[in-house]
Amino acid sequence: MDKQYKCHKISGGKVKGELLFSKDGLCFYLIDPKTGKIIEKEHCLYGQSIAGKILVFPYGKGSSVVQADGMYQLKMTGMNPAAMIVVNADTTLAASAIILKAPMVNKMSGDFYKELHNGDMAELDADNGILTRI
Repeated sequence: MDKQYKCHKISGGKVKGELLFSKDGLCFYLIDPKTGKIIEKEHCLYGQSIAGKILVFPYGKGSSVVQADGMYQLKMTGMNPAAMIVVNADTTLAASAIILKAPMVNKMSGDFYKELHNGDMAELDADNGILTRI
């Protein structure tokens, strides 16, 4: 059986995808809605696309307006992440995920951050609070 990690549901949904880890916080307004690529030059994922990925990041950054609008623009163009795993989910980030029906979790269990890496495939069942490495 594939290894499972427990987590806490913020916004429900079930998706499969490739994990993409960021050590930097994310401002969704600094992601190109046409390509899903991060355009913030100082960001560790600069030039990489988050589209369709299970995005793992420490926190959201920027004002509530730019965070919500950035997430909305990505959703409308289909360049949004498949799901989000966040260490520190602020109110704006959590509310935006719920409104946009974007699966989001936090409080990952065990050695998730030590055992999984960029490119690993996973299934996130946010409704039941389980991420499975596949």
